[in-house]
Amino acid sequence: MNIGLMLNQNSNLSPEDESLLTGLRAGSEDAYEELIQRYQTPVYNLALRLLGDSGDACDVVQEVFLKVFRGVNQFRGQSTVKTWIYRIAVNEAHNRRRWLFRHRPNSVGLEEPGSDDQMHERPLEDAGPSPFQVAFNSERHALIEQALGEINPTFREALVLREIEDCSYEEIAEILQISLGTVKSRILRGREALRKQLAGRVEPAPSFGWAISR
Repeated sequence: MNIGLMLNQNSNLSPEDESLLTGLRAGSEDAYEELIQRYQTPVYNLALRLLGDSGDACDVVQEVFLKVFRGVNQFRGQSTVKTWIYRIAVNEAHNRRRWLFRHRPNSVGLEEPGSDDQMHERPLEDAGPSPFQVAFNSERHALIEQALGEINPTFREALVLREIEDCSYEEIAEILQISLGTVKSRILRGREALRKQLAGRVEPAPSFGWAISR
């Protein structure tokens, strides 16, 4: 089957994604350069926030693009290119964290949420700005980056994808391979954990009584 026809049959792909994938499968150097320019920095920033170390983030970036280059012929456009690449990045960050836990003293292993992960799937209303609005509006980026590194890694990845990478709930569910309810639960719990970490560090300090929006 013609590659272009096969890609056009999938509604998840934008014309830009279709063109990029067609070029990658054809071995176009311009397509590979476009891929790197488009995703290298976002993937690095995502990995850095998930791992907290620039060297580890660089290693993840290398692994991500190796897997993209090797797997492009198997990718059939069931999701957007961004979602596909972010899913690989999150998985590689998981792998890196597990490796660090085994090989480096004092490394924090990937924490898996228990069955109570679904217990918080209930709609709540927000009585004030999110922790991200509090920190970013006061231009204290370093505080929120530090606080992100101190919360459960499982909740952190969902929070970073939503609040910083601006992914939709559906995209996050696809990237993390979890249900929409679990996505909302992890974001809810991540926001609450982040507020607790930021309490007293920024003004106005986040209230423990705040609920979570969306």
